[in-house]
Amino acid sequence: MALGRAWLPLLLVCVAVTWAARPDLLNICMDAKHHKTKPGPEDGLHEQCSPWEMNACCSVNTSQEAHNDISYLYKFNWEHCGKMKPACKRHFIQDTCLYECSPNLGPWIQQANQKWRRERILNVPLCKEDCQNWWEDCRTSYTCKSNWHEGWNWSSGYNRCPANAVCRPFDFYFPTPAALCSQIWSNSYKQTNYSRGSGRCIQMWFDPEQGNPNEVVARYYAQIMSGAGLSEAWPLQFGLAVTLLWLLS
Repeated sequence: MALGRAWLPLLLVCVAVTWAARPDLLNICMDAKHHKTKPGPEDGLHEQCSPWEMNACCSVNTSQEAHNDISYLYKFNWEHCGKMKPACKRHFIQDTCLYECSPNLGPWIQQANQKWRRERILNVPLCKEDCQNWWEDCRTSYTCKSNWHEGWNWSSGYNRCPANAVCRPFDFYFPTPAALCSQIWSNSYKQTNYSRGSGRCIQMWFDPEQGNPNEVVARYYAQIMSGAGLSEAWPLQFGLAVTLLWLLS
């Protein structure tokens, strides 16, 4: 048993490693057009971007521009089919704030073969309430496309509907909340069945007084995506646990 106990420190390290999240996926910023190289405090982030003041990948100036139509960020016109209802537009502002400011999207960052950015996000699991509320508030506003990432007419320096595209209510192009979340930015997001506060979905909206709930979510998925993720590593974890109990008995 003395020999067994000599292996105890190494065994504890092995157990810790199998449950560890990948650090390269946590608290990072995308390599994209307007992101900072590293997250950090940003006093005075503008309005809907303010929840990320304690730790942000966006600057104050970026947070201000995130609230403007045809801003210098991307020259994107949300109102390409006429006036967008304020209740709808606030979701696109929040979407922009999440994308530009969040340091908790690391598990979903992928390489992007685009001139204006080297990385993008893919299949970020949004809480079902965020997708549902976004869709409900926008279903009677108008658009002419289901994929807003590409296919626009940029001849005027900002996006306009392509030839023969017809402006229709959002729920024509996005018949469900899940369709809106997944299609509008080329699968940057996806709707989940998880609710806010579950620790399993990214929240576009949160109260900074209660902390940033997306930190826990990113850590959970970074752990799954590690070299010995939870789903792949459970036999090893079980074996190590049994061995640990034997050594301690």
